[in-house]
Amino acid sequence: MEVQKKKVVMSLFLFTLFVSISGVRAWTGEIHGRVVCDVCSDSSIGPEDHVLEGAEVAVLCITKSGEVLNYQAFTNAKGIYTVAETMPESDRWDACLARPISSFHEHCTHLGDGSSGIKFSYNHLSGYSHTVRTFVYRPATVPTYCI
Repeated sequence: MEVQKKKVVMSLFLFTLFVSISGVRAWTGEIHGRVVCDVCSDSSIGPEDHVLEGAEVAVLCITKSGEVLNYQAFTNAKGIYTVAETMPESDRWDACLARPISSFHEHCTHLGDGSSGIKFSYNHLSGYSHTVRTFVYRPATVPTYCI
């Protein structure tokens, strides 16, 4: 996964360099959010809950020019996923949909209520980010200490 991250960073660097050399004004955007396990399935984040590392999230964005871009991200050790892009200002993101794809945690694999996907407009200036509300997974059976 580290090699893939380096390739993405290098690609963004080369694209940014190309855009700056060609005289086209560049725009950079970022989308991030968290994925957690609601251990007691009580719809609130408490001390028994934990972040999910390796959870998969898809982000679909439509640009101002009408192009559809599909991103895939995985959460890090802090349960945070990030999608970033640098492109010409005229092609920047207009609207996006973030949705959880899967949790690889052995006990927390059922998607929580209200976590099917989040649509939002992306109207931030270059260099700013959008935070998506937390996606929640739940265990198939609630532990007895929660009842």
